Amino acid sequence: MKQLNNKKDNNKNAGKTLKRLLKYVTTTYKLQFVIVLISIVISSLVGVAGIQFLKILIDEFITPLIGNTNPNYTSLITAVIIMGIIYVVGIIATYIYDRLMINISQGILNKIRLQMFEHMQTLPIGYFDRHPHGETMSTYTNDVDTLRQCISQSIPQVFSCVISMISILVSMIATNIYLTLVVLAMVVIMLFVAKFFGKKSSEYFIKQQKDIGTVNGYIEEMMSGQKVVKVFCHEEETKKQFDKLNEELCDSSTKANSYANTLMPCIMNIGNLGYVLVAVIGGILAVNGILTIGSIAAFLQFIKAFTNPLGQVSQQMNSIIMALAGAGRIFDLIDEKSEEDNGYVTLVNAKIENGKIIEVKERTGMWAWKHPHHDGTLTYTKLCGHVEFENVKFGYEKNKIVLHDISLEAKEGEKVSFVGATGAGKTTITNLINRFYDIQGGKIRYDGINIKKIRKQDLRRSLGMVLQDTNLFTGTIKENIRYGKLDATDEEVYAAARLSNADKFIKHLSKGYDTMIDGSGEGLSQGQRQLLSIARAALNNPPVLILDEATSSIDTRTEKIVQEGMDQLMKGRTVFVIAHRLSTIKNSDLIMVLDHGSIMERGKHEELIKNKGMYYGLYTGAIEID
Repeated sequence: MKQLNNKKDNNKNAGKTLKRLLKYVTTTYKLQFVIVLISIVISSLVGVAGIQFLKILIDEFITPLIGNTNPNYTSLITAVIIMGIIYVVGIIATYIYDRLMINISQGILNKIRLQMFEHMQTLPIGYFDRHPHGETMSTYTNDVDTLRQCISQSIPQVFSCVISMISILVSMIATNIYLTLVVLAMVVIMLFVAKFFGKKSSEYFIKQQKDIGTVNGYIEEMMSGQKVVKVFCHEEETKKQFDKLNEELCDSSTKANSYANTLMPCIMNIGNLGYVLVAVIGGILAVNGILTIGSIAAFLQFIKAFTNPLGQVSQQMNSIIMALAGAGRIFDLIDEKSEEDNGYVTLVNAKIENGKIIEVKERTGMWAWKHPHHDGTLTYTKLCGHVEFENVKFGYEKNKIVLHDISLEAKEGEKVSFVGATGAGKTTITNLINRFYDIQGGKIRYDGINIKKIRKQDLRRSLGMVLQDTNLFTGTIKENIRYGKLDATDEEVYAAARLSNADKFIKHLSKGYDTMIDGSGEGLSQGQRQLLSIARAALNNPPVLILDEATSSIDTRTEKIVQEGMDQLMKGRTVFVIAHRLSTIKNSDLIMVLDHGSIMERGKHEELIKNKGMYYGLYTGAIEID
């Protein structure tokens, strides 16, 4: 019963997906699609007309000429010319719908890819935590490609075949009902065969698409983690795992194509059997004067013309089913719930006039929170960078709390540092300030305002982050720094680079700030990439800065240069530091020692050393930060 319900649900989902897919066609390319349908009908009917012409040619023109000593070819030539014109019309119709379907399919895919990417930018960070990047990339590539083949080839071909089969069936009935019954008996057998092989092949084609996504996801992981693989000498293990996944893909692809490729020969052989039966029965009818030679010749062509489309429809159904499975994954991404943002407090340019904060259009270097109230009034609060946590509880899953009653205060211009073992909750706290995730309990206030009231885009504009793993983009050094503020002038970019100490190494590059780099930062050291990340944050000039173990993956000498850059960047800002090397946070205004999501100790460096607690153990090496 469960399997039956699953089958119904799958059919229902496939129907919804097809309906949604056709909506793209009919809404965006309605006129072009109508022209395509008309062209397909014309092209299909021309094929039937050609077979009908064969009957007329034999019975009305060729047979009367046999034994005629004074034949008249005028009417025959006229008929051939007319048929030639009809065929030309068919060729033109085929060309029109082929060209239009290319435009329609590429246009739809362009729209779908754009819609996917635009929607992906609205998704919460949690979505990317749950979905491997390789699988998402497979949706953009493999699933979109199967959709292209379906729209441009499979759907038009199926429609053309159906029109041809209906036209041919009507023509066969009009020619001879007895021979038509023989053909229909063969068709029933073909349909049973097609149903069996089609069901099996579609099942494995769907599995094949899933296996492709899994293989792509694994390849993407191995490419990004190639250094780790080589460091631990796990080449053989990764090859074994890939071999297993690849074998599963090979198995599903082999079975899918085996069933699909067996279908057409079976249908063709059944069609050939029908061809022989019709030839024998038709010959008997012709001998008895019930059928003409032209009718038999035409009927034999009808059989060929009828069985070929039937086989093509059966084969194309696999492509359509596979495309619908891919389209389902595409629509799953598009339908994924966007990041919620109910904030209404915004960040605006401001200045002080007559002792009051007022909003202005031009940049003044001063920012304020614009807070509308229920009574229609507005209040403006200067952006200072005062952050407070009040009994905050959080879990990535509702039933698994990872932060317990976190309370802390970072006043304007203060430096707050977090230390503790991996998994203690350090990065999680900084992610909550950005509202990458929303808390389950307590409150976080920013300049006295609950951050849930602040629009996320404005909240994040006021924050800068320098992460342990730097993310660069393909482009010039200048463009990568400018990512922190897209409308920044060249002078602002240079100033940010000087502030972060990045200017020193940039000047020694072959083309300076115009040096091209790729997304991996190939050709730059880890320290240089980190300096660019600091320069980017400096250009953004945020009042609150988050440094997530920004120097943990670089050497001591480079760390000193990077630390100088960060010290320049931290001046006058509220700073949250996640530290691996405790020597870098000795001058913090507040140090928080975390363990399993709880604050175990808090205070300044000297106080914590004096208390000889957990921090003392970490600092002296008695307790290791793992």
